[in-house]
Amino acid sequence: MPANPEPDAVASSAVPAEAVTPLIRGVAVLHRLTEAGGTLSLSALERATGLARSTVDRVTATLARMGYVRLDGRDVFLTPRLMELGNAYLAALRLPALLDARADALADELDESVSLAVADRDGIRFIHQATRRRAMSLSFRIGDLLPAERTAPGPLFATEWTEPDWQAWRKRRTADPQDRSFPAVPPRETTDGEAELDREAEPPAQPAEAVRAVRGSGEPDPHSAPDFERRVTAAAEDGWALDDQLIEPGLVAVSVPVRDPRTGRIVCAASVVSHTSRHTAADLRDTLLPRLRTAVRAMEDDLRAAPPRKGEASPSGLATWTGASKQELGREFVESLARGLTVLTAFGEGRSALTLTEVAQATGLARATARRALITYEHLGLVRATDRFFELTPRVLGLGFPPLSRTTLPEIAGPRMAELAARVHESTSLSVLSGPDIQYTARVATRRVMSVNLAIGTRLPAYATSMGRVLLADLPEPDRTLGALRPLTSHTITDPAALAAILDAVRAAGYALVDEELEEGLRSIAVPVRDRTGRAVAALNVAMHAARHSVEECVRDILPELRRTATLVEADLHVAGRFTRIPVS
Repeated sequence: MPANPEPDAVASSAVPAEAVTPLIRGVAVLHRLTEAGGTLSLSALERATGLARSTVDRVTATLARMGYVRLDGRDVFLTPRLMELGNAYLAALRLPALLDARADALADELDESVSLAVADRDGIRFIHQATRRRAMSLSFRIGDLLPAERTAPGPLFATEWTEPDWQAWRKRRTADPQDRSFPAVPPRETTDGEAELDREAEPPAQPAEAVRAVRGSGEPDPHSAPDFERRVTAAAEDGWALDDQLIEPGLVAVSVPVRDPRTGRIVCAASVVSHTSRHTAADLRDTLLPRLRTAVRAMEDDLRAAPPRKGEASPSGLATWTGASKQELGREFVESLARGLTVLTAFGEGRSALTLTEVAQATGLARATARRALITYEHLGLVRATDRFFELTPRVLGLGFPPLSRTTLPEIAGPRMAELAARVHESTSLSVLSGPDIQYTARVATRRVMSVNLAIGTRLPAYATSMGRVLLADLPEPDRTLGALRPLTSHTITDPAALAAILDAVRAAGYALVDEELEEGLRSIAVPVRDRTGRAVAALNVAMHAARHSVEECVRDILPELRRTATLVEADLHVAGRFTRIPVS
């Protein structure tokens, strides 16, 4: 079991002979972008990866072609499309789909954050977060990796470690005593490095009664190796574990293992996380632990009753796409990188363990190409091989998922809206429905002497706006809130029956056009933005002065561009929202 830091094998001397070097470099670029929060300049990527600038340029150009990054001048941004790699792992794992409703319900019941985490070698990685919105709230994200010894789930997973696992954990702590290889947590500062190493040689674990007594006295160093071993012993006997401000001051958590009903092994850990201003660690144990245990029993019942895995449609035509991209872009497109990344998308619901032949069939790649990619991923720790089968590991979530899992719909739509505004040379906006009003959540304005000037947060009456009508039309008639209908211009329609007929027509047509009803001289056209369920969660419009485009020109020229943009935003939203909740504002 190698040490825990995210793989960066660019400079490794143990790279297998059959590994795909461009794929290793591409993964390194994605890791550096992830660690930086989702964006870096090209020169910063060059420094962070140690790659030549020409190599960085070719790798990022290829990732941009795949839709995994966006290039904006000299800066590189991760995009929601990249989350399809993490989605492949989460779908194959199946636990979020089966257990997230229980975790969310528990969070609502307790009014505290609830997490689901899996073991990732000698660390833990989050696969679901149900957080509370507070001034001081949980900041960890799906995909974040934490050291086992500084968490509540860590001791639970460590109860199943083998001796080689323990040796690898000690080796990692010796090599990284300040936890700098875990970007998601504050580094552990030590005043005496030699003392940290000396503690590694202290006597082995004591009985659970001793650790509970000593822990209460406040004497042991909670970051020492022996204390973690004691916590593991206690977790094995108690069936739960605490984190009493091990990550940072004020953060406390209690965790219970969720076991596979067939094997009895731990498949994930459920945790309730709070702050000492609300609960002490003892409070969590005494008041919330019983309710957490009840929820975990229900989770295990859900696992026991889960229907057989349903295979989803496998990807197709990927090899053909990469070949066409190579022909179009030439040297700037690194085909071996693109083909290697498509291998990860071969996995998913009902496809958690695949043979080499199945991977090749799913992607359309030659067996030899798929084999080299799998060898590379096994070296990087992204794939594990057992017998003839390959499985994704939690480390796939380290490819961009943490910074992207907290993205919002305005952030997703912003770059697409900028492209739309540049094509049509008019302002474009995104809004959501808020009672009888729409509220603007994103805007891209054009430079004109006379242009639509509205700020984010502006509220307007929905009945008199194109975006409002699109959103109202998506609702059943009894759920539509129109508010007070008053004439805003001489063109404003205020008759309820007429508005009802207009909304029915908008629903059928899929767009709304409002001509000078909100303001004299203002014409706008809007389309819905739909989530994975098909519900219109926002509306996208283009607004202009009526003199610049006739109604016919809006429908003929603007509407196709608007629909094209909405389709792109929806595609990003559907990928990003598969296992995360995307705030619409």
